[in-house]
Parts: sequence; C-alpha cells; structure tokens
Amino acid sequence: MKRMSDFFRRCKPSLLATMVAAAIAASSPTGASAGDLVVGTGSIYGVYFQAGRGICELVNRKLDDVKCSTVPTAGSMFNMDSVRDHSFDLGIVQSDVQYRAHKDSGYENLRTLFSVHGEPFTVVARRDSGIRSLSDLEGRRVNLGNPGSGQRATMDMVMAAMGWTPASFALVGDLPAAQQSSALCRGEIEAMVYVVGHPNMSVAGATDMCDSVIVDIQGPQIDQLIALNPFYSYMTIPGGLYKGNARHVRTFGVRATVMVSENMDDALAYEIVRVVFENLDEFRRISPVFKDLDPERMIKEGLTAPLHAGAARYFREVGLM
Repeated sequence: MKRMSDFFRRCKPSLLATMVAAAIAASSPTGASAGDLVVGTGSIYGVYFQAGRGICELVNRKLDDVKCSTVPTAGSMFNMDSVRDHSFDLGIVQSDVQYRAHKDSGYENLRTLFSVHGEPFTVVARRDSGIRSLSDLEGRRVNLGNPGSGQRATMDMVMAAMGWTPASFALVGDLPAAQQSSALCRGEIEAMVYVVGHPNMSVAGATDMCDSVIVDIQGPQIDQLIALNPFYSYMTIPGGLYKGNARHVRTFGVRATVMVSENMDDALAYEIVRVVFENLDEFRRISPVFKDLDPERMIKEGLTAPLHAGAARYFREVGLM
C-alpha cells in the first residue's frame, strides 16, 4: 500500500487516470520478466512517448509471448523512481537525471540499455515579450515545467547557475509539456521551457498558434555549467524547423536514455536491445528526431549508470564493445 500511495502522490491529476492501470499491472516486486512490459515515457506530445511506442512496437512484433505498452507520465524523474520501485519495467530518462540518481543512495538497482536522441534545452518566448536571451527571463512569467519532469530538473540547474530562485520570476508555472504552448499563446506566460528532441509538436504548436521565438541559451554561466557537468554538451537547434524561426539557435542539452532495473531478466534485456538495434532503420523512421541515431553513440553517450548485463552481452556479441 505504501508504494501505491507514493505513486498517487507523485502523479499529476491529469495523468492519474491513464497511469493507475499500468502501475497496478506492473507492480510485481521482482520487475519485468517474459510477459507484460510497461514503459514510462512522457507527454503524449513529446519524443519520449514516441520512443517508448517505437520500442513497444518492435517488441510486440518481434518477440513471442511479450506484450509491451507505453504510459504517458510526468517525465524523467517520475520514470526513474518508478523503475527503481518496479512500478515500470522500462523508463525514458534524461542523462542528467540519470547521472544525479546514480550518484545518490537508493538508486543502486538502476541500469541502462542504451541512449536515444539528443535533447536541447529549449526556451520558447512570445515575440512581443522582447525575450531574446536567457537573462531576459528574470522578472517574467515563465513556465518552468512540472515537478517530476526532466525539464524542471534541468531548469533547476540553469537557475542555480544564474543565481535565480522561483522568486526571480514574476510568475512561475508548473504546467506539463502538453499544456504550455497553449498557455503561452493565451498570454498566461511569456516563455516556456522544454528539454526535447526536435522537431517537436509542442514547440511547433507555440510557433504555429502565436508569433513565438526560440531563444539562444549561452553565456559564461552556461559555459561553466557545461564544464562542471559531463552529461551536458553544446547543441544547436537547426533553423527552419519552425514557423518564424529561420536561424540556428545555440544552446546546450542532454540525451534521452532507456533505463531498467538490474532485476530485469538478462535474456529479456538482451532481446529488447537486440530487436531495437537489429531494426534500427525502422526505429529511425518513427520520428525525424531519430533519423541520425548511431549505434556507437547510443551505447557511449549519456550513459552514466552501468549497462544492464543483458545489454552488455548483446553489444559484445555484435562488436560494439
């Protein structure tokens, strides 16, 4: 009962109905085995949901006697906690969230399978707000992201680097990704924060529905943030992906990773990795975000927790390790 009460307390109300059934089905004390798999993803408008759906589609078609399903969630931190607690079998987690968890006690049972795409830290602002740089956010109405999401965790790091607290803003929003673009265009907030692969439906919604700009994220504080944290790297959001945003945008970012518990059966972890890597061309076609996925980078970048033994065995067999 304690696990389920903790589960309900961490849920956003809008997500609760979709998550209860999956949590109950996946709450066995030993984690995944041959049978049902539940993947914790993110907003249905985000790339995490597409990544989880792509994994499940391959597993369901390529593996006998395994049924895989995806669940929309609050994001990385929720997924990580749920994998740790055996509520979910797999979780999509930002590399920075994974790094901090691996350094903390209580997360020793977490393992990685592989990383997926890069995720630039993205700030979208109404053009009429005049926000054109990171420092311009101070004193403005900003959606920082819902608690439990990777974007909120990254924004907390940015705020610390800038010497900000929530009191530094005129208004602090904690809307999930699915709601922030409409709030921006209604004028309830002046800027929204997202850590996501591009192109992205939520960002496109903001640029399509109202005149919005993607803001450069750079400066000495960001340089220091990247230098001190190995899970961050400089990234560029290409120009022309979104209406009214023709120029390239300089920022930094993380990578999305697929996490499981060390208790997952070695053979099952091996098979999940095998069906993804043997059908990587098919996986790349799920979203433009995945088009440049490279097997060597997928097993090296963003993985700060140990590889699961089953995943490591597959990578050794195919010569990637």
